[in-house]
Amino acid sequence: MKTSLLLLVTLGLVVGCSSAKPAPLGGIGGTSWQLVKFQGGNGTVLTPDDRAKYTVAFTNDGNLRTRFDCNRGRGVWILNGPNQIRFGPLDVKREACAPGPFYDHLVKRWPYVRSYVVKDGHLFLSVIDNGGTYEFEPIVKPG
Repeated sequence: MKTSLLLLVTLGLVVGCSSAKPAPLGGIGGTSWQLVKFQGGNGTVLTPDDRAKYTVAFTNDGNLRTRFDCNRGRGVWILNGPNQIRFGPLDVKREACAPGPFYDHLVKRWPYVRSYVVKDGHLFLSVIDNGGTYEFEPIVKPG
């Protein structure tokens, strides 16, 4: 009995003192992305004029920051299960942006994103009812 207890305590100390970093939440916590394209459920493909103008950054505490054209926003993200995601309302600081195809597109569909997958280094956010998929690539910070 004493040997088993000693083994458990030792194991607990080894695990508790591990320096390994926890995996980011759902593989997306602590990551930042920029928009590559939108693929509609009907086959329509839209690409942004500048990928850096459409970004999303996920923190490990469930907050997120967005840039949709010249407007910046803050909100929350929640994992509902494997590859299931929901976004809370975005608090967007509205500026007068030049007309562009993606601002309204993203703002209108953002609340209806329900699933995600990270594949080949890209993040795919899918809108419910075959509403299409946004493809994002990682933002590479200058070294």
